[in-house]
Amino acid sequence: MRIRLAENFRALFYAPFYATHVLGFYAGEGIVVDLFNSPAPASAAAGLLDPASPLVCFCEVAARDPFFLVGKCERSGFYLADLRRLKVATVSEVPTPWLCLQHDLRERGVDPGRINRVTDRTMGDNLRALRKGEVDVVQMFEPYVSMALRVGAGDILYAASNRGPTVYTTFLTTRDSIRRNRGAFAAMVRATRRTLNWIAEHSAEELAHEVTPFYPDVLPDLLTTSLRRYRDAGLWARTPEVSRQGFDRLAESLKSGGFISRMHSYEDCVDQSLCSPPPAR
Repeated sequence: MRIRLAENFRALFYAPFYATHVLGFYAGEGIVVDLFNSPAPASAAAGLLDPASPLVCFCEVAARDPFFLVGKCERSGFYLADLRRLKVATVSEVPTPWLCLQHDLRERGVDPGRINRVTDRTMGDNLRALRKGEVDVVQMFEPYVSMALRVGAGDILYAASNRGPTVYTTFLTTRDSIRRNRGAFAAMVRATRRTLNWIAEHSAEELAHEVTPFYPDVLPDLLTTSLRRYRDAGLWARTPEVSRQGFDRLAESLKSGGFISRMHSYEDCVDQSLCSPPPAR
């Protein structure tokens, strides 16, 4: 069976999705997964958490926040509260990175509204601004982080992955589609489980080798460095079951940032039934 899978953008922290293709795990489960660009990458979380939404998520892959704060401040003595006195460029491409960061700030007694924030530049633009000294701190993901370190633009001041479990990437579909395609979706979960096991047992160099064709614009050594940083951070889930703790953390961040008006239950938004344990061998 063929499944069409929309990808928000070609991010490095999505590497497990591409590894599932090249390692043959989808084919091994008897399915073909075709990728295409999402027409509205920022709308997925909002749609999922709409009270009347027919959407549901399943199969967690990125289990922690993949974003970092990079700047020229003294790394050893940096605290998130220090952002109150700095010019900070945050991610404009999608809303989730700022929504999670602003929640981290609130937990430390910092009003996010008082941050001197640049909000309308891409991560590439922000890296150039950091190098020129136009901003003090930039929020970015890989490979921009490794690029910034390589050219001496700054150091990693904060890794959002240290926050702990935060459900960052899952598959998303409608409840009706799950009813119609349950067998194929369950196969996708089984294939992903194999990928997550493979990643846990192999090095960043091996992962980079497998997914290189999906990142033709990223230098091989930069790809390896970036994926190693993510692997060392425990970014990817060990199993495809969606974490309740991680779900709650994401929902709290979206609510405190005004992205949603009320909390929603795990059961309303997650279909865990597709994650049946693999058969005993």
